[in-house]
Amino acid sequence: MKGTAYCVGVGPGDPELMTLKAVRLIKENDVIAVPGREARDSVAYKIAAQSVPELADKELVPVDMPMIKDRDRLKEEHRKAAELLKKYLDQGKNVVYLTLGDPTVYCTFSYLQHILEAEGYPVVLISGVPSFCAAAARLNLPLTEWDETLRVVPALHQIGGSLDVEGTYVLMKSASHMKEVKELIRSSGREAAAVLNCGMEGELVCRSLDEIPDDAGYYSLIISKQP
Repeated sequence: MKGTAYCVGVGPGDPELMTLKAVRLIKENDVIAVPGREARDSVAYKIAAQSVPELADKELVPVDMPMIKDRDRLKEEHRKAAELLKKYLDQGKNVVYLTLGDPTVYCTFSYLQHILEAEGYPVVLISGVPSFCAAAARLNLPLTEWDETLRVVPALHQIGGSLDVEGTYVLMKSASHMKEVKELIRSSGREAAAVLNCGMEGELVCRSLDEIPDDAGYYSLIISKQP
């Protein structure tokens, strides 16, 4: 029988936000896949290891998922990653793949999931606390109230447009273009707050647009509400 590939969300950064189910699956399985070239350098690994010390004794499988825009090369890299996991699944071993936040929100494992499921391998997603929910809680800011809508968007694809739909915007993947994203928000007449490195070392809470640094790092999330 083929093993099952589990994609386990470890939450946004604070190890206390890991779910009991995530902890149990890591403890119960021997093969742990971690995104990155060096498993122990992965942020997901470092989060999980704080709640599950047994993780250090597991068989760690680094899965290189490069951040590139060449679609053909991306498909090739995803195929290689899927083949790596299949080596264990074909032995009847379960593989627990660790991912930041929740596996249903902009998760690179999704590409591997499509490949594995198409070839008959069982895949199970284990929900984790999404980064935007943790950031909103850190800000003591309700994401939605009454009839407000919530839009979660990759900020890069909004540049040059407008944030003209009523409700709350969550702007993700904005770090490399933070200056342009801030201008987009400002020109839309919206308010904004952000959390950088939510729940991690070096966390920074920004309660206004002007407080958000232009050189914000990768783990930056903006919440923009109407005045």
